[in-house]
Amino acid sequence: MLRFGKTIVRFRIPILILAVILLIPSIFGFINTKINYDVLYYLPDSIDSMEGQQILMDEFGTGAYGIFVCDDMSDADVLKLKHKVEKVDHVKSVLTLADTDIPVSALPQKVQDTFYSNKGNGQLMFMFMDTSTSAEETLDAIDEIQKLAGKQAFLSSMSSITADTRDLTNKEEGIYVLIAVLLSCGVMMLFMDSFLVPLLFLADIGIAIIYNLGTNGLIGEISFITMALAAVLQLAVTMDYSIFLYGNFEEQREIYSDRKEAMAHAIANTIVSVSGSSLTTIAGFIALCFMSFTLGLNLGLVMAKGVVLGVVCCVTILPSLLLMFDKPIQKTAHFKIQVPPHRLSAFIVKHHRSVAIIMLVLWIPAVIFYNNINLYYKLDNSLPKDLPSVQANQKLKDEYGMNSISMVLVHSDLSRQDTRNMTDEISDVKGVQMAAGYDSVIGASVPDVMIPDKLKDTFESGKWKMLLVSSEYQVATDQVNKQCTQIEKIIKKYDSGGMLVGEAPATRDLIKISNHDFNTVSAVSILMIFIIILLVLKSASLPVILVFVIEEAIYINLGLSGLTGTQLPFIANIVIGTIQLGATVDYAILMTTRYKTERMAGNDKQSSVLTALSTSMNSIITSALGFFAATFGVGLYSDVDLISSICVLMARGALISMVMVLVLLPSLLMLCDKFICKTTGGMRHLTN
Repeated sequence: MLRFGKTIVRFRIPILILAVILLIPSIFGFINTKINYDVLYYLPDSIDSMEGQQILMDEFGTGAYGIFVCDDMSDADVLKLKHKVEKVDHVKSVLTLADTDIPVSALPQKVQDTFYSNKGNGQLMFMFMDTSTSAEETLDAIDEIQKLAGKQAFLSSMSSITADTRDLTNKEEGIYVLIAVLLSCGVMMLFMDSFLVPLLFLADIGIAIIYNLGTNGLIGEISFITMALAAVLQLAVTMDYSIFLYGNFEEQREIYSDRKEAMAHAIANTIVSVSGSSLTTIAGFIALCFMSFTLGLNLGLVMAKGVVLGVVCCVTILPSLLLMFDKPIQKTAHFKIQVPPHRLSAFIVKHHRSVAIIMLVLWIPAVIFYNNINLYYKLDNSLPKDLPSVQANQKLKDEYGMNSISMVLVHSDLSRQDTRNMTDEISDVKGVQMAAGYDSVIGASVPDVMIPDKLKDTFESGKWKMLLVSSEYQVATDQVNKQCTQIEKIIKKYDSGGMLVGEAPATRDLIKISNHDFNTVSAVSILMIFIIILLVLKSASLPVILVFVIEEAIYINLGLSGLTGTQLPFIANIVIGTIQLGATVDYAILMTTRYKTERMAGNDKQSSVLTALSTSMNSIITSALGFFAATFGVGLYSDVDLISSICVLMARGALISMVMVLVLLPSLLMLCDKFICKTTGGMRHLTN
């Protein structure tokens, strides 16, 4: 490793030139990376709700769909709007009762009640598009349609929610990075001994972030959640490596008068130390890849790649920058804030039994409140209430009592009578407002010749028939989930290959899958990190202690949300545990490594723990506060609750992990010292 360090020092100028050159293709790659704003897109293709979406595209040429809520508009005005919308690219058809030769009075009462408002002079239009929910063409069309609709027509659809999410996150993403940079820079300037060093850290990390974002095109496309979090999260979790390199460089300068020699040794030491630390962080992100809900795979791959690039840049670009700006660094030196570690360390070690009991007792309420976390799965709940798509959904609920629209797909060889019988049974399910297809919309009294061809084409293809089902129940509630299950049983009774498609059944599937994914990700992350610590520390007991300390911190973090009644997006509950474990277990490894070194040098347990705690305290505090600063500001600023909740939880989790490592871990090392010695390589001979 020393040879590698000397090579980096020798070629520092070419390394910086190459680093700048590589930014060019990275920026182009970043600009051309496709962003996906549809969360439900990441559900497994094998489930009925996703298979049904593909059938709609293949057989009906229908992907996205939506409902216009037309307020106080005459039939003539509704028709004008309909004809305008139909001219928009990728709009396949628009269905309204104002544009048929069928007398409204001849239609079934449930159909009339569905299309016309029970409050005021309003009616609905159903719109179908030939592109998928989150396709760029669809979102561009939605933008145009929203302009055509004006202030009297509101479009309720998954695509309009997706479009609003895109516009909001695109507006905020740059500010996320700015907030994270400013706050983390402020923290580092307080805790580092030079005003220039934090700027060099940020330059190095910024280059690594651009490389990471630029190579995302290799994955194909990334989620807007991944895009929004990637830079902030990479800054937060890789800052430690820069701090460690600089600290090591300062130590080596006291040994070697030649700054180049000192840097070569610092690089060699950093690679050895950071390898174990970065592996735990990478393992946490890799654990997300085991989710059936492939958003985890998307986020996990991007962030694991980001950590690897962060380590590479830390031991190549950052040393080059530090050497190049060595004189300005010395000129901008200042007094740095440091927590006096010795008195606090002595207190914790002296009262380790009492401290351990208090901290362990906290586990009980943490678990209780953790089990009372309130999660939400309805995607527009994470958006501000003044967005057009959210307003449209509210109007649909208030004026039509409608909360969700689903589609039933059955094979075309199902007889007309069976189709009507199935439709009648679905209509009788509690909470169903209307179930309507070609066979039921026309009713028995309307002759076939009066039915427009567009209406027939909307509901029937060569192989399949489609029915619309409206529900008074809100998406992601127990009522609608139960309703979807009942409807599916009815569908299967008439057609074993039939299926229910739409936001409500897809969200119900998301709930089932995310519950399974949470258990899977938690188990995988704990196992992987346990094995890494086992190999790094060569101990059977220390991995148990370290993982336990961070797991309690995770339970306290999420338990606080249960205590305060804060509603969390489902994805936060899945990713926070593994990210907090992978990113903050480094604090515990840092202290434990020093404890092990002291014990193996022949020191007694008390002095070893005291030294480990006092020497690592300021590094842990600086690292945790940097993590906190990089994420907390974004959490406060973001109007997208999905992003805000994750960032707030990560920020809070960093502080809680810091406290647990500084308080509980040394207490456990004291209490379990004898057992640790017996189960750790190189320590079995120790008895005192």
